[in-house]
Amino acid sequence: MTTLYALCDCNNFYASCERVFNPALNGKPVVVLSNNDGCVIARSAEAKELGIPMGQPFFQIRNLVETGQVHAFSSNYALYGDMSERVMQTLSRFTPNVEVYSIDECFLDLGDFYSIDLQAYAWEIKQTVWRWTGIPVSLGVAPTKALAKVANKLAKKSAKANGVLVLTDPHHIREALQRTKVEDIWGIGGQYARFLKKRNILTAYDFTQLSESWVRQHMTVVGLRLLKELRGESCLELEEVAPPKKGICTSRSFGKRVNSFDEMQEATATYAARCARKLRQQKSCARLLTVFVTTNRFSENDRQYYNSKTVCMPVATNSDMELIHYAGIALKAIYRDGYFYKKCGVIVTEIVPENQVQLALLDTVDREKQAKLMEVMDGLTDRFGRSKVRVATQGTDNAWQLKSEYKSPGYTTRIGEIQRVWVG
Repeated sequence: MTTLYALCDCNNFYASCERVFNPALNGKPVVVLSNNDGCVIARSAEAKELGIPMGQPFFQIRNLVETGQVHAFSSNYALYGDMSERVMQTLSRFTPNVEVYSIDECFLDLGDFYSIDLQAYAWEIKQTVWRWTGIPVSLGVAPTKALAKVANKLAKKSAKANGVLVLTDPHHIREALQRTKVEDIWGIGGQYARFLKKRNILTAYDFTQLSESWVRQHMTVVGLRLLKELRGESCLELEEVAPPKKGICTSRSFGKRVNSFDEMQEATATYAARCARKLRQQKSCARLLTVFVTTNRFSENDRQYYNSKTVCMPVATNSDMELIHYAGIALKAIYRDGYFYKKCGVIVTEIVPENQVQLALLDTVDREKQAKLMEVMDGLTDRFGRSKVRVATQGTDNAWQLKSEYKSPGYTTRIGEIQRVWVG
């Protein structure tokens, strides 16, 4: 287990990605919207200063966008994912051991770097990421993951730190804990925060003064690990390889109200295929498949309906064709005419490694042939992009797809949208 961690966190990541390819946005309020342009899910510092809260419905700030006071963008997850990979690849040059924690966060193992100037090394990481990707980052360095989180949060807030904070001195660690509110501790949710504040435990430092037995009794072994982490005892190892998911869900709200079975079938088939690809990416297969459908519960004029159906497949699989087939069976069982549907989704569970699948005695599927077909489809998808090759049931028009009125180009993910530079 390492004795020193760095947490690198991209600042206002989605908004920063939009700015990389449009420098005119620098210094201006930028927001990124959720699926169907519903609400704000990311904000630049300037947008925060305007008082735009996270989750604010877009219609409430549409006038600011139309008058040019705020710049809004529909979610461009393909672009953000590609930029994230570029950032992570850059960070991997500074240490061989890296844990990608989320799309915009990464833990680095700096356990062998105590002999160097950590402040200077962290600054070199920050500046290199900026030069190579255009994404601003903040770094917190500390002996444990939880303390690295504390350091990173303070690095963002402190003008003196200016994006880099190293916490290795006990005195500095104590000051940092005293400046960190209990609700801002990594792993302390709203319920635990209210519970602790009622007992006058207001800061991370107050939390570290609690006894281990009390924390274990009231906050389980998870809270005890957090207590030890904040005291400087490393309990959370670096996960260099993300564990396979135990359940995968693909679901989106429709860009319009849907009231036809054919469109519902296209959407369900598309989501089943995406689940299948995610299974193949982690070399897994699933035995259970669930389809759910729902109307818009916020619409007072529409009749409301929600239902779901789970199908147990004879053999665990990660094939597009099989998952689409069983998703269609589930959909037929729950679809009802006369409703305007807002959303559907596919969930796969009972996931096992693909090399540990229990075959059925009467199985008639040529699994070797399907595996080769999926390999070819994945290769074409990687080369030409998603949805270039698909099962016919997924359709081609897909008018039900997400509404994205403010989506930026796929600057790094679509060959036809790469920026051109003309040299005279």
